[in-house]
Amino acid sequence: MGVRTVEGAAGSPEICAVVLAAGEGRRLRPLTEQLPKALCPVGNVPLLDRALARVAALGFAGSGAVAVNACYLGDQVVAHVGGRAHLSLEPGQPLGTSGGVGRLRAWIDGRGVLVGNADAYLADPTAAPGADIARLLAGWDGETVRLLGVPLDHDEPGTFSGHRFAGFSLLPWRYVRDLPAEPAELVRTVWRPAEAAGALEVVPFSGTFLDTGTPADYLTANLHAAGGGSLIHPDATVTGACTRAVVGAGAVVHGAVTDAVVWPGGEVAPGERVTAAVRVGRELTVAAGPRIA
Repeated sequence: MGVRTVEGAAGSPEICAVVLAAGEGRRLRPLTEQLPKALCPVGNVPLLDRALARVAALGFAGSGAVAVNACYLGDQVVAHVGGRAHLSLEPGQPLGTSGGVGRLRAWIDGRGVLVGNADAYLADPTAAPGADIARLLAGWDGETVRLLGVPLDHDEPGTFSGHRFAGFSLLPWRYVRDLPAEPAELVRTVWRPAEAAGALEVVPFSGTFLDTGTPADYLTANLHAAGGGSLIHPDATVTGACTRAVVGAGAVVHGAVTDAVVWPGGEVAPGERVTAAVRVGRELTVAAGPRIA
């Protein structure tokens, strides 16, 4: 029956937030062999912290208001989050976006739930922090499913009436209460069924969205966070040339870095060049591919 498009900006009561951080990030290997995808830094800030700050700007902070799920390298996620959120550590393999929410049903307990992917990089220079996803909550009736979506020039398979999903959705309790804690994705268990029932709305997002799922998109997000220049952590040591680069805490750069990221603690030796790539430690260099060229 189609998808409606929603405008507006405000908050909504009886809602909690869930940040999904359990995935393996297979397309981002070998970076995600070092860290879970949710903890990979973008602009020297872990992706998970960006998501938590986004929902915190709307008042979703603390273990009663926001939950984080974890599975792959889950101990790292649990240690990183600490007491900032309710934690759901999934045993075995990740349960997917639907199963992860389903496992949190008792904690959600009748509330609507704002669900965000930790790997979503969003930047909207026209909006205050959190204001973009706040539009998901504006005037919400507690019955419809809402998605944040990037408008496309044309409709294409896998999209929602000409919008590409942009990392955040708002789910009514009536769709959450029966979700099993079994491997499944929200697109199949909630979004498409709601679309077919005429109960899906899209809130347009006009800023920059990247899912950081590939090395190319991950590097693009980092360079976007650097604002077209270089972002060098105060604790980094840099004697070489950095051009459009992000350099993390404790990194040492004596060579040349261009259109690249050096992770915290990474090293670029004298005479060495790192271009369109991510450097981890002393030797691991992950090429970004054609997106940056």
